Amino acid sequence: MPQLSERTKPFTDSIIRRMTRIALQYDAVNLSQGFPDFQPPEALLTRLSQVCSEDFHQYALTWGSKNFRHALADKQSRFMGRNIDPEQEIVVTCGSTEAMMAAMMTVTNPGDKVIIFSPFYENYGADTILSGAEPIYVPLHPPTFHFNVDELEAAFRQRPKALILCNPSNPCGKVFTRQEFTIIADMAEKYDVFVITDEVYEHIVYTPNQHTYFATLPGMWERTISCSSLSKTYAITGWRLGYIIAAAPVIEAARKVHDFLTVGAPAPLQEAAVAGLRLPNSYYDALRQTYQQKRELFLSGLDDLQIPHTTPEGAYYVMLDIGEFGFQDDLEFCQVMARDVGVAAVPGSSFFREDIHHLVRLHFAKKDETLYAALNRLENLRKNIPYRKETV
Repeated sequence: MPQLSERTKPFTDSIIRRMTRIALQYDAVNLSQGFPDFQPPEALLTRLSQVCSEDFHQYALTWGSKNFRHALADKQSRFMGRNIDPEQEIVVTCGSTEAMMAAMMTVTNPGDKVIIFSPFYENYGADTILSGAEPIYVPLHPPTFHFNVDELEAAFRQRPKALILCNPSNPCGKVFTRQEFTIIADMAEKYDVFVITDEVYEHIVYTPNQHTYFATLPGMWERTISCSSLSKTYAITGWRLGYIIAAAPVIEAARKVHDFLTVGAPAPLQEAAVAGLRLPNSYYDALRQTYQQKRELFLSGLDDLQIPHTTPEGAYYVMLDIGEFGFQDDLEFCQVMARDVGVAAVPGSSFFREDIHHLVRLHFAKKDETLYAALNRLENLRKNIPYRKETV
């Protein structure tokens, strides 16, 4: 048998998705993979039921149906404060996962370098490697997850082609400040670097933090590739509708990559999702309030149980400190917790380039009753997982 490609050797399958399979195996409350267990807005469901009997069952335009692109442009123009051209500055993708991959392949050549902040969503490293590029990791230092300016500039001095910026950040919930963005923007201009943003949690930001679109900073529109999706904003992670917004020359190239990756996103779902994109601003205000309440519910429960944790500024993830349990392998801890406690988490080591094994990630994008069920099970955490003294 001929040898397989070398590309996949540096990484494993997704640990996040693996933990969902483990959760199913042990009937654990799945707080690992970040998807809600509640319904999307009624407007989307109503329109979806109508679309089933209408003529939207064949290919849409490769870079997105006209209705979807125009509705998306209207919505994003409103929030970004910039008029987005639906004909030249948008390409619709199969989720933000494809958007990030298409963006990476659009701007990098084999041998290029890409800056990734650590901790990071696990796809970024794989995307970089699959594109033939080399990742450069810059730490975000706990517990505030701020970057060190000197460490960041040292990475820029290696002349990368791009920097990946997840804001709000998965997994740590960091919301970058405008001051931090200004530092990054100045370096991106100084060293002539693209910035690829992942903004899927753009509408889940907690008071007093505010989301800033990096592309709206002075001089950054031409070098920013903004990636996002409808998955988290409208609780439709299974619909796989994402997009790239960028300057017309970037989109022209990204459309070619997208065309040969997936041809196009699902036509019926694009049409149904237009109803979500046309929701008023009050929907997004209510969304923030809903997640603010869920954050308070879940973090208060963790405090009552005296389980140390981070406090996210955005997104819907919290990282628990499991150092007290003595595990050297956080993946094993997560497997044991799913089996013996009945709650599924993601090992923190899958997000960090640094040698960190004392953190695990949970999420709270669940019904209140699901969160209460998880907290009730976590009451038995110390009883069911006693301290373990391990030797190296």
